[in-house]
Amino acid sequence: MRRLFPLILAAGLPGCGSDVAYRPASQILPSNIKKIAVRHALNKTQQFGLEDKFTLRVRDEFLRDGRYPIVPESDADGIVWITIGRYILTPVQHDANLIPTAYKLRIVIDLQFVDRAAGSALWEEKNLEGITLYPGATLPGGKSEEQAREDIWDSLARDVVTRVVEGFGSVTGSSERRVSSEGPSTAPIVTPGKDLPPVNPNPY
Repeated sequence: MRRLFPLILAAGLPGCGSDVAYRPASQILPSNIKKIAVRHALNKTQQFGLEDKFTLRVRDEFLRDGRYPIVPESDADGIVWITIGRYILTPVQHDANLIPTAYKLRIVIDLQFVDRAAGSALWEEKNLEGITLYPGATLPGGKSEEQAREDIWDSLARDVVTRVVEGFGSVTGSSERRVSSEGPSTAPIVTPGKDLPPVNPNPY
């Protein structure tokens, strides 16, 4: 019993004298992936034109990174699939007349990487989000909604490239509960996830 007691004590106190930080296994691209295509983003909100600008921004970020050539899908080994699933604009400050003077903009995307030869997704990363708080355009130093979106596109594009190139754990998505706790500013056009390929549970 004397010899068992220290083991029992250690099991009951996992934070004492040991590193219990969560470190997910890397999930980087396999060696057969040499060239990447970025499919035009799927916009499941009713905010018109989000997919065009974000797709261009992601492609530009891959080109700037330079580790993988960006090519048409017919020449690619892997394809980046992006779904814009939430667009939530919330007034967070008002003046004396209850007119909004500051806003919180939140855009949430889902990301998949598809092995073109296998026809299935190697991995998926759900609920990557970009958030910005900004004063309205009528205030000194304020921004328009379009300018706020551009800030989020920059941030999310970097997250997409980092996730694809550097692997799982390099960026962090929100939990399903956190995303669903706030309704989108516009109703989705189609059911999220319906148009995406299945994830291969054993890609390697």
